[in-house]
Amino acid sequence: MSAQDAMRLAESVDSADPAVGLRAVASLRTLVERLEALHIAQAREQGWSWQDIGTALGVSKQAVHRKHGGGLLRRRGG
Repeated sequence: MSAQDAMRLAESVDSADPAVGLRAVASLRTLVERLEALHIAQAREQGWSWQDIGTALGVSKQAVHRKHGGGLLRRRGG
């Protein structure tokens, strides 16, 4: 998704049509989840601790690790 696409989505949130607004919210939620995962992966590659990442996101280290710290077990599906 390009920055321009993201801007259009953000503008759609103000639509008077609930169908348009709700689709925009769902798309923005997906975008935020992808961005979070990308930046967490980059932070981990650069040596950030789960505590550092949690602090930056305003959540506990346990919460961010639970969501993003699956490692090999998560990739293997178990």
